[in-house]
Amino acid sequence: MFPRYDVIVVGAGHAGCEAAAAAANMGSKTLLVTMNMQTIAQMSCNPAMGGIAKGQIVREIDALGGYSGIVTDTTMIQFRMLNRSKGPAMWSPRAQSDRMLFSMKWRELLENTPNLDFYQDMVHGLLVKEGRVRGVITGMGNEIEAGAVVLTNGTFLNGVIHVGEKNFGGGRMAERSAIGITEQLVSLGFESDRLKTGTPPRIDGRSLDYSKMEEQKGDEEITGFSYMPLKRITATEQRSCWIAYTNETVHDTLKTGFDRSPMFAGRIEGTGPRYCPSIEDKINRFSDRERHQLFVEPEGWNTVEIYLNGFSTSLPEDVQYQALIKIPGFENVRMFRPGYAIEYDYFPPHQLHYSLETKQLEGLFFAGQINGTTGYEEAACQGLMAGINAHNKVKEREPLVLKRSEAYIGVLIDDLITKGTDEPYRMFTSRAEYRTLLRQDNADLRLTETGYQLGLAKEDRYARMVQKKEHVESIIKKFNETSVDPETMNALFESLGSAPMQQKQKLAQLVLRPGVSAHDLIGCSDSLKTIFSSYTTDEIEQADIQMKYAVYIDKEKEMVQRMAQMEELEIPTAFDFDRVQAIGTEAKEKLKRIRPRTLGQASRISGINPSDVQILMVYMGR
Repeated sequence: MFPRYDVIVVGAGHAGCEAAAAAANMGSKTLLVTMNMQTIAQMSCNPAMGGIAKGQIVREIDALGGYSGIVTDTTMIQFRMLNRSKGPAMWSPRAQSDRMLFSMKWRELLENTPNLDFYQDMVHGLLVKEGRVRGVITGMGNEIEAGAVVLTNGTFLNGVIHVGEKNFGGGRMAERSAIGITEQLVSLGFESDRLKTGTPPRIDGRSLDYSKMEEQKGDEEITGFSYMPLKRITATEQRSCWIAYTNETVHDTLKTGFDRSPMFAGRIEGTGPRYCPSIEDKINRFSDRERHQLFVEPEGWNTVEIYLNGFSTSLPEDVQYQALIKIPGFENVRMFRPGYAIEYDYFPPHQLHYSLETKQLEGLFFAGQINGTTGYEEAACQGLMAGINAHNKVKEREPLVLKRSEAYIGVLIDDLITKGTDEPYRMFTSRAEYRTLLRQDNADLRLTETGYQLGLAKEDRYARMVQKKEHVESIIKKFNETSVDPETMNALFESLGSAPMQQKQKLAQLVLRPGVSAHDLIGCSDSLKTIFSSYTTDEIEQADIQMKYAVYIDKEKEMVQRMAQMEELEIPTAFDFDRVQAIGTEAKEKLKRIRPRTLGQASRISGINPSDVQILMVYMGR
């Protein structure tokens, strides 16, 4: 019934969809197995993509040739560029999506992807022979062979849902959990553990009084995530979100259910996300705060359903309701469904190679929450990398490994493998030491050539990147060559509140002034307007950023070059750390557990100090 596939992807969430699309687009005969074809790419939690650092990841996925940016741009109902008041390294795109359209668009793209087949069934085991994965075993008893398997099980591995004192098996509300895989992998020597996440109640928007909330509109300029020319909504078409607040009465009401809370009663053993805590966790940990902010987010164009961001909870349903009606604007609230927590299995990611292939079982790749991450964006980028490397494995090619200096994706994977995680991992700009280089505006310049060489980014995408690069270099060159006199520019500077010029200066010097942009300067010169008339706003802004932050960019490039020396010093695969007497016992245990590939990776392991690295360097030199 089934042919032999190159790659089988298990699970059709954000990681699974990107993995399947990548492997198939690169030429592998691929099968995507999911328990429910109607929930492909479902936004299980909030109906949004992007945010701080997460938006950079989506742009990186797009630059490489993945689909998340395209899907988001064509299904968004609101767009905002966060942190515009800060430097460009912090700018982060975020979009509200239509939940149902998002899933439909993903399915449409996947169904139009060559080399990709689908099958609806549960996978409860792997075919394993001689230390290598050979395929999967489904709940219907089908054995399907493949050269590589990518597991993207999300919260479904032995998932348990908690609402107050009630708990029941499930990977999502109204969907069954997946059983069998954890048990088999543990029997093969894998280490597993439990994590937890949660989601807020869904609300009937018709029951809310928005006059008691703060309106949050979208941006007037919609740049989106994808570097490709797509039809996006206009600023005036956007749906507003709203901001509401809890109060002390809400907090007191929630506290009445603490004795029935699965979290406080100890029924939940897994660790929850530190940076997205439940509402009961927030009022318990931050008892001095009189209120907490809530975001009232519409789920789509043609639905009244509302996602109450910031009110994640697993308290009893009656307590949730009694607390909700005390929020201003929610006095007559109706719930579509209560919030809940979900506990699930994951596999600590020190068990992975940088390709996301497991160390214990050749040909098996993990991506997404199975590795201990949280968030659609973190899952999607892992899926993309696992799909690429599963294809490379089957075709006997070298894996793609992105460095920390090349992408947030590289930071994420390096953090997971080198530092591990015992709580759901979420990406932040602060995790990237080279964040001035890893901006959302230049992901295409950083990564599209790599995607093109892989065969993932197509010719038109590559051509757009090359043109952008040439245009940016042309603008910078012209700004360094062109001098202007005070008469030409002082009217502009007066309008911008900048000091007047006293003598002729190069445009490259003037663009360094606070509040003055390359776009402003071009607008004051008819000749420059003519020269750059065909250039896009994105290209002019890119040149502006590169000129303004040249000193900081150069400093980070120097740091990258210095660290590159450490990254090039490889530690032999069979290196015996026990023979290095001068290294302490704790450091040895961590080095043996993680098995770093290079001295650079070893230096980033928590508990390994600089002297340990120096000792290793000397020992390897001998």
